[in-house]
Amino acid sequence: MPTDNPECRCILCHVHEDQDELDLTDQHTVEHVQARGWSVKMIPEDDHGPGFAYTVGLWHTHRSPELAMFGLDVRLMHVLLNDLADEIAAGRPAQADEERHDLLERHPVVLKTVDLSWYREFFGCAISFYRRLSFPVLEVLWPDRDGRFPWNTGYDEQYRELQPHLWLNPEDHPTGVWTKLIQPPSPPAS
Repeated sequence: MPTDNPECRCILCHVHEDQDELDLTDQHTVEHVQARGWSVKMIPEDDHGPGFAYTVGLWHTHRSPELAMFGLDVRLMHVLLNDLADEIAAGRPAQADEERHDLLERHPVVLKTVDLSWYREFFGCAISFYRRLSFPVLEVLWPDRDGRFPWNTGYDEQYRELQPHLWLNPEDHPTGVWTKLIQPPSPPAS
């Protein structure tokens, strides 16, 4: 485990002033990272948007980008992210713009680099673990039933709002449920 690497400023590699005051979520994350090498955080669907899941600890343990997945059942995404992380731990690194055929049965997934502008909205536990925004994240994108991805012509519109385009800067992202999450609230009408 690369705990002595000066690039990693996580709560395992660097002593922070509030180290003894970790909340239960941070403690759980630390325990998982120490035991397995990463933790998967699941955020269920709610009134604000579809559910998502992401890893914390892959950068610390394997110097691999963290992984994020959106729009499927959170328990399924938990399993899929663990499967992909197991592949990374076994020596098969994840890379931006890579197509992976080993995760879903019928279709590949594509990995895209997440723009830093989205981190604060989606990856709070990872920020708390790393204490800064210096870790990379790859979005794991799944295709529609015909194998088309959100950037392909003919992509099934019923899936359009399930996966954000986190490889884009929020200003370039199509308006929808995901951009509403990071826009500041409108001032009250007078």
